Amino acid sequence: MILIFQILFWISVIMIFHSYVFFPLLVHFLAKNKKLHFPELAKQDLPKVSILVAAFNEEEVIAEKIESIYKSHYDIQKFELLIGSDNSSDRTNEIVQAYADKYPNLTFNIYKKRRGKQNVINDLFQLSTGNILILSDANVIFDANTIQEIARPFADEKIGLVDTNMINRGLKIEGISHQEKAYISREVLIKHDESVIWGSMMGPFGGCYAIRREDYSPVPANALVDDFYINMKIFEKGKLAVNNLDAKVYEDVSNNLKDEFTRKIRIATGSFQNLKWFGHLLWPMNNGIAFTFFSHKVLRWLGPFFIIFAFVSNLFLLPYRFYQFALLIQIFTMLLPLLDFVLRKMNIHNSLLRFITHFYSMNAALFVGFFRFLKGVESGVWKVTKRNQ
Repeated sequence: MILIFQILFWISVIMIFHSYVFFPLLVHFLAKNKKLHFPELAKQDLPKVSILVAAFNEEEVIAEKIESIYKSHYDIQKFELLIGSDNSSDRTNEIVQAYADKYPNLTFNIYKKRRGKQNVINDLFQLSTGNILILSDANVIFDANTIQEIARPFADEKIGLVDTNMINRGLKIEGISHQEKAYISREVLIKHDESVIWGSMMGPFGGCYAIRREDYSPVPANALVDDFYINMKIFEKGKLAVNNLDAKVYEDVSNNLKDEFTRKIRIATGSFQNLKWFGHLLWPMNNGIAFTFFSHKVLRWLGPFFIIFAFVSNLFLLPYRFYQFALLIQIFTMLLPLLDFVLRKMNIHNSLLRFITHFYSMNAALFVGFFRFLKGVESGVWKVTKRNQ
């Protein structure tokens, strides 16, 4: 029996470290001195691009979003902007309509019933005419070269999806914005390394990415993480997904732990949906897609269970001195978020403690999300995270 608990303990520990430490180090090593090469696009070769944006109560950001698109260096005759208002109740409709009156290539649709981002995007896709589709959130701001850079990789017929380089703004010391930015920046680099090695970037940041028109797959109405669903459909078609670090976009990072926890529960629930839909891509594990899916995503999603298994199995191994020490380390680290909470109430902010809080809150969200997935997801509508925190 002791051997069983030792095996359970070490499998759990190794799986956690593989996803968070060993795998990122491995792909960084394999991608060293390798680069993705995308051809420059002459003006006459620019593809027609459709930018699809689902908006719900985005009055704080929608004007900046539209302005950033129309300040692009991309030929205005070569792109169209389609915005769908998902039953917005603030000034979003008024603001967008003013821009639609100004720009002939801006199509604006108002939907009277809220159905969720993925359903709005499905509708906008039917209205679009571009060869390349850019799917972007209302709060993600383009720079002058975003459209050009996101279109360049599609010169390679094997590439089906291109992700952007998400750069975060609005950092504040009192919340979790620095930790969230560090996490996102690290994810960008991991995904870029996956792109360089295998073309198996595991899930774009849903704020802004692009696919070919013929590769768009309508997202199920109850899907909670539409970008990952579309990414995995690309792999099913036998095409590649890559990240272009030169395609820069900007987003205010979440700073409120409670709001971010709610958002991560939704993402976790949708992640287990996608595991159900695309679990068949995990086998055989003799290709980059299966290996990255398992290492980067599936093990990450199962992280809270590995944490629990490591802790519980450790309790049965206490007669051994090493495992006494291991249990103390686990208890100590689990108490650090409580210390961070107390210090935060005293307006004392420690970056290292906040990282540990961020780690455990993310795994707690995955734990809750798993059981919400088991309960069943009827609707793809979710609460939007507050802008400009």
